Amino acid sequence: MDNTLWYNDEGNKESRVEAIMGQIYAALKEKGYDPVNQIVGYIISGDPTYITSHQGARSLITKVERDELLEELVKNYVSRF
Repeated sequence: MDNTLWYNDEGNKESRVEAIMGQIYAALKEKGYDPVNQIVGYIISGDPTYITSHQGARSLITKVERDELLEELVKNYVSRF
């Protein structure tokens, strides 16, 4: 046991962020908000009141760091090229 093991949690993080964003998107849509505008407002300002509390969406968004969220969004976007 002299070797150091390396644990890669990238896939798990990506799945977690994707699941959370899906729930938040659905909650915003259900309440009649434009999900893209609301999520962008949250990312820019850090103010969780951009996200509805409907279905616990505001609580969910606070479980993901904004930089982590932005990283996953950019990765998803650039993976198309």
